[in-house]
Amino acid sequence: MTAVDDTATASLPDGWSIEPLTGSIGAIVHGIDLRGELSDAQVAAVRTALVGYRVIFFRGQDLTPTQQVAFARRFGELTPAHPLVGGLDDQHPEVLVLDSADYPLGVGSRGSGTSYNDRWHTDVTFSERPPTATVLAAKVLPARGGDTLWCDLVGAYETLSDPIRRLLDDLVAVHDASATFSRFRDDDPSGQQNQRLAQLRSVRHPVVRVHPETGERGLFVNDTFTREIEGLLPAESDALLRLLNTHMVQPERVVRWRWQPGDVAFWDNRSTAHYATADYTDRRVMHRVTIAGERPVGVAGSID
Repeated sequence: MTAVDDTATASLPDGWSIEPLTGSIGAIVHGIDLRGELSDAQVAAVRTALVGYRVIFFRGQDLTPTQQVAFARRFGELTPAHPLVGGLDDQHPEVLVLDSADYPLGVGSRGSGTSYNDRWHTDVTFSERPPTATVLAAKVLPARGGDTLWCDLVGAYETLSDPIRRLLDDLVAVHDASATFSRFRDDDPSGQQNQRLAQLRSVRHPVVRVHPETGERGLFVNDTFTREIEGLLPAESDALLRLLNTHMVQPERVVRWRWQPGDVAFWDNRSTAHYATADYTDRRVMHRVTIAGERPVGVAGSID
């Protein structure tokens, strides 16, 4: 199923509707209340929309942390908030708080204090089993700015030339978080963050990932966590990654979401990358929950 396949709307529950946002990625699901208990059929309909449109949005939900966790748990086991950062509180260890006030250089700065969220990335690809999907709820929004963009990694792969696709199908990339999270080394009075950083190891993932539900092939590299492509000279690896990172974020394959209070975004982490714009000066707070995933599989199967 492609991101605009009409089968995503064929079995919608009564009162629900889907509003596609672009020709390739993103849709709003209307008529659903995520705060209540969803039936199995409703969960299946949400999953179908998620896989088909890559990222789906729900207006006016105003989820509590407990409700956000309960909704996400219907789609699988949840991960801890983050490999390096604790959760919201003891009752919600799965909820990562993304608060612009936590970055000392201020929102919009591109120095060492800025968040990695204002770079294109797929969540936690520096782990052996990156999350399947992510649920993000808006809590505090700036008066202007702070939009989030998502790109379609399946569409990016499919629009490359045949020779480049054949080259990529056999390649393996190294993903690493040490450089991205170096700011924790400078602001770590207890030493716990440095201990966690020391435990992180580079991981290897296929450059082209086969989606486990659809069989679609998609790029699985990103500008934040992909360090190099194995077997290539450094100049070759850098050039190829620049090509892919530029190609996958072309406007034809990107949806931009302008947040409103109470909004929830739900995206397929296996087929998208995203970018939170740092174009605001007042505070922005989001709550993130991630659903545990499997080891990525490439065209030739699993990587040993």
